[in-house]
Amino acid sequence: MAGLRLIVGLGNPGAEYLRTRHNAGFWLVDALAARQGVRFGFEGKLHGEVGRVRIGDEPVWLLKPATFMNKSGIAVVSALRYYKIEPEQCLVAHDDLDLPAGTARMKFDGGHGGQNGLRDIMAQFGHGKFHRLRVGIGHPGHRDQVTPWVLGRPSAQDEDAILDGIGRALEVLPLAVEGRFEDAMKRLHTNPGP
Repeated sequence: MAGLRLIVGLGNPGAEYLRTRHNAGFWLVDALAARQGVRFGFEGKLHGEVGRVRIGDEPVWLLKPATFMNKSGIAVVSALRYYKIEPEQCLVAHDDLDLPAGTARMKFDGGHGGQNGLRDIMAQFGHGKFHRLRVGIGHPGHRDQVTPWVLGRPSAQDEDAILDGIGRALEVLPLAVEGRFEDAMKRLHTNPGP
């Protein structure tokens, strides 16, 4: 399988959403860019902010859609077309309610699990054949509390756990960029963290 050429972080634009759980995908691409001193620049034709990093020996594009979460697919499809990248060479990092804070998991294909960004990307693609990096944010315990939970800020303890999970995910990205997804998953999933 071809390696990664685009990593998309999902989130909502705007300062009020910056540190919310729903922006865990943004946190991941921001952390990746910060490690290499890369700044994001806004690209109107791509409906988002882009940056370029090197992972291993490969150049990889980073994308943060500037649309709101439920319209993420517009930016992702625009970037794939513009850079001539196939969906299976794309990794979408997103928050996941079904995983405890601090857990990170990779997978290919599958459903959207109620995640509105994934839902829109799949609607735009007409399929789900792309890689996902699920960043656990925990669950509030009742579905009526989900919206304020995802749009709220995590506790300091949960934020540390989420950032720790993101750190472990970044360690396995070079394998994914090489196309060694099984190895990347195995390493990530057998190193569950705290």
